Amino acid sequence: MDGNALLQRRQVAVYAVAVLLAVVVGLGCPVAAPTLERLIDPVLALLLYVTFLEVPFVRFRRAFRNRRFVAAALGLNFLVVPIVAWALTRFLPAEPTLLVGAFLVLLTPCIDYVITFTDLAGGDAEQVTATTPALLLGQLLALPVYLWLFVGPAVATAIEPGPFVEAFLLIIALPLALAWATEAWAERSHRGASWQAAMGWLPVPMLAATLFVVISSQLPRVWNSIGRIAAVVPIYVAFLLAMPPIATVVGVRLDLPVGERRALVFTSVTRNSLVVLPLALALPPAYQLVPAVVVTQTLVELAGMVTLTRVVPRWLVPEGEE
Repeated sequence: MDGNALLQRRQVAVYAVAVLLAVVVGLGCPVAAPTLERLIDPVLALLLYVTFLEVPFVRFRRAFRNRRFVAAALGLNFLVVPIVAWALTRFLPAEPTLLVGAFLVLLTPCIDYVITFTDLAGGDAEQVTATTPALLLGQLLALPVYLWLFVGPAVATAIEPGPFVEAFLLIIALPLALAWATEAWAERSHRGASWQAAMGWLPVPMLAATLFVVISSQLPRVWNSIGRIAAVVPIYVAFLLAMPPIATVVGVRLDLPVGERRALVFTSVTRNSLVVLPLALALPPAYQLVPAVVVTQTLVELAGMVTLTRVVPRWLVPEGEE
């Protein structure tokens, strides 16, 4: 067994070590949090670059034409998820900051590391990638509307599109363009092919690095407010448990291939917490607890994603392998 295959087989152990180290650093050295937070976007961009390198360009072109999957992803994220989020938040205390934070993160589908988790679970990563522009536009339009409906106009009018567009360009579009350029280079040059092969080692270590940077940088913010925000943890766990079966039913009813069903599960579960965090930080002082509520979802979700990368491939298997 080569080293890359060994990393793939031991990936959960690698992630567990990364999370443990992140907790130690996050709680033991909270002064490092601002520096680590500045690393989130570069680490995410590199993670997606090495993920995109594993997907041939021709498969991306096919994915852009798959209207059935795109419609399913949009329907789940902008019709079903809001209903689930609204129902779950009925169990929260009537505290505006908790409600605003929970809705802000639950109503926005992930456009970054969802691609990597989908790929690790054997899902159709290029299909998720092809859907990200529609998911981005959808949340830009839908988030203010749902916030207005669920918590009132004051928060809805404070939402700015800038962080969403910037995240898409720097974290999705740039790594994707670089991956395609690398693929073209690899086809023409032995050095390019060697570079692409070397990058094949990095998806697992880069996801471990992402887990470390995100958790260690955000844990102090959560820890300092844990007494007030603990109520949202069961809501986030319930969301993680509720969406996979719903997405599976939708995938089965639409007769999607297994890879697309897995992708649908991940795009319905993962949320855009790292992108909406700047929005939370920009809210008026009355909502100063909202960033901690958003970050709490990140921590819950990352633990859930590591589990789902193991569970989903055993749950959704190709015909003949059951």
